Amino acid sequence: MSSKIKYVLLGILIGAGLITGVSWKNTDKTGNKAENEEANYLSESPNLNSEEQATIKLFEETCPSVAFITTTTFRQNFFTMDVTEVPRGTGTGFVWDKKGHIVTNYHVIKGADRFLVTLASNEEPVAAKLVGIAPDKDLAVIRIEKEKDDLRPVPVGVSESLLVGQSVYAIGNPFGLDYSLTTGIISALGREIKGTDGTPIKDVIQTDAAINPGNSGGPLLNSSGELIGVNTAIYSPSGAYAGIGFSIPVDVVKWVVPELIKYGKIKRPSLGIASIGSPRVVRRLGYQGILIMELVSNGAGDKAGLRPTTTRGFNDVTIGDIIVAMDEKPIKAYGDMILALENYSAGDKVMLTIIRDKKERKVSLVLEESK
Repeated sequence: MSSKIKYVLLGILIGAGLITGVSWKNTDKTGNKAENEEANYLSESPNLNSEEQATIKLFEETCPSVAFITTTTFRQNFFTMDVTEVPRGTGTGFVWDKKGHIVTNYHVIKGADRFLVTLASNEEPVAAKLVGIAPDKDLAVIRIEKEKDDLRPVPVGVSESLLVGQSVYAIGNPFGLDYSLTTGIISALGREIKGTDGTPIKDVIQTDAAINPGNSGGPLLNSSGELIGVNTAIYSPSGAYAGIGFSIPVDVVKWVVPELIKYGKIKRPSLGIASIGSPRVVRRLGYQGILIMELVSNGAGDKAGLRPTTTRGFNDVTIGDIIVAMDEKPIKAYGDMILALENYSAGDKVMLTIIRDKKERKVSLVLEESK
């Protein structure tokens, strides 16, 4: 081989080595050059400030964790007896864990027979089954039936330390469209709204971030991309966005969701009361409280000596005990009793203040596990 040919081959080898070295330098340690270029995309854009870059990054990192939920119901034709599947509604949810649990609002899945979950716009919907519901918290958990190894749970934050004026971000699927992001601030804390069963939901986050129909059940995030609430309702007679949105605080979500996954419902301790009277009857009697109509046989209330309402004839009615306080905290309505019981566990002793024969009395009661 002539020396001239040797020099040409040597030059080719050196050139190839330089090209390989430059290519390797622009690739991350795993050799994934595409990911490295994607990570540098935002920083190289000349028209984005640092706040915009952070918001875009938060949206792109959270979208894979947000679920689009479609619900349907089955209806049977009265004449032909044929069963048809009818679309019911849509909503948003988010991945809670790698086991496939999806958290959403109860009102999103209420009354539905079938649930379909889409985790990315280019994916096929996946069937899901109902795991648990908490109507009084407007929360529900469903679980996708198909195993997915790439599930990305939303990082869970805290809501106890939130401040008015803090930036928040809501991600969802308003009106059944693709993923969208709305931003705003925390307008107020400690608000109270009604659950789907009428029970008050306390300490709710109020935000001016747009929460439209279809956003319900989606995550409310802080600037670090952590879950701080579940978007649940809008204050508007028409149902359209009117500048006031509400989110269930994540500190509530963190204890409710594990209960729903384990038991299918919230397992509060029980007073052993089977049924209560109408609030209208209690007001007619001149009180605010819980009128005991029936007690669970051999339950906590029965053992403590509480008295139910009894009838011996059409006009012979003995009014039962009216619970007006629990450990000195007023009980004016059913919702107050439900919220009060969340602070106790089965086996705890409480002191009830009751009205019996128009006189106030104290009754000690040991809470039992709800059935």
